[in-house]
Parts: sequence; C-alpha cells; structure tokens
Amino acid sequence: MAAHLEEQQELENFKHFWKGWGRWIFALLVACSLAYLGLVLYKNYQAGKNEEAAEILSQMASKAQTSKDPKILHVDLLNLQQNYPKTIAAAQATFMAAAAEFDKGNYDAATKHLNWVLKNQKASLVQALAAQRLATVQLQQQKFDEALATLNTPVDEAFQPVLLELKGDVLVAQGKGKEAVAAYEDALNKLPKEAAARELLQFKLDQLK
Repeated sequence: MAAHLEEQQELENFKHFWKGWGRWIFALLVACSLAYLGLVLYKNYQAGKNEEAAEILSQMASKAQTSKDPKILHVDLLNLQQNYPKTIAAAQATFMAAAAEFDKGNYDAATKHLNWVLKNQKASLVQALAAQRLATVQLQQQKFDEALATLNTPVDEAFQPVLLELKGDVLVAQGKGKEAVAAYEDALNKLPKEAAARELLQFKLDQLK
C-alpha cells in the first residue's frame, strides 16, 4: 500500500512538473531534433555537391585531353568555382588551371587562380599547397617580399616544412644565406625522420655551410 501511495505521489509530482515545464522541455526536444535533422540534411547536401563537383572535374579532365580550346575548360572551371566553391574538386580544377597558366608564363593569371583557392578553401593541406604554389609564382617573378608574405600563411604543423623549404629558397634568391640556413633547419626539424624530402633539404643546407 505504501509503495502504491509513493508511486501515486511520484506520478502527481511528474504531472505537476510537466504542467509547469513540459512545454519548454518539448520545445527544447523539438529544437534539438530540428538541429540534428538540419545537420544530417546539410551533410547529405554537401555529399551531393561533392559528387556533382567530382563529376564535372572528371569531364573537365577528359576535355583537356581531347580539346585544345581553353574556353571549353574555362566554362567548367567557372561552374565549379561559382556553384561548388567549397569542394575539393573546385580546388583541384583551379590548381590545374594555375599550373597551365604558369607553364605558359602567364603568372598574373596563375596568381589569380591560386588566390581564389586561398580565399575559398579552408582545409590546411589545400591552404599549404596553394601558398606554396603562389609563392613559387612570386619567386619566378622575383617578387621576393610578396613570396615571403605568402609563405606566412597559417597551416597545420605537418605542412609547415613545405613552406619553410620554399622560404629558404626565396631567401637564397635574395642572397640571405644565414636566414636561408635557419629556414632549412627549421624545416628539417619539423620533418619526420623517414620523410623523403629530408635528403634534398639537407643537400640545400650543406650548400650554404
């Protein structure tokens, strides 16, 4: 009997609690459910966008092998940049375009493409690649101060050696041997012991000592 009365009391307490707070709890549950649903839908949307962008990139690569008309590729590139700017496919396509312009000696056009990547892509690896390639273009143009500024782009520590090595190259081009040694040594210290890039870095360093 006592247990029954206790159970009834707990039920009454719950009813009283729900009467006062139930609608707020329900609203919170609904809000959480909607937030979760929104996250799921967003991820599905992003997955769909990535698949669409990858297909456009694949078509673009095929066209590059069969067509000599740059306008055709430019249309696909603009499509990726305007409609899929956050996808890796857009970054890959823009890197391709930058490389083609660099090979032709069109450094301003290559710079424009690489700046687009830096502005629109936030993944640290992509940022590192874009900064490294942009600084290479600037080094080719002997814009040494701009190249050094580009190489200060914040990236994860794992990708810093790539930028530090190129920083050393820029400093060598400026005739700043001591500063170049420091950059190369910093790059070596950050590289894993088994990294293949260590051999070339060590060679560059030895040439300055």
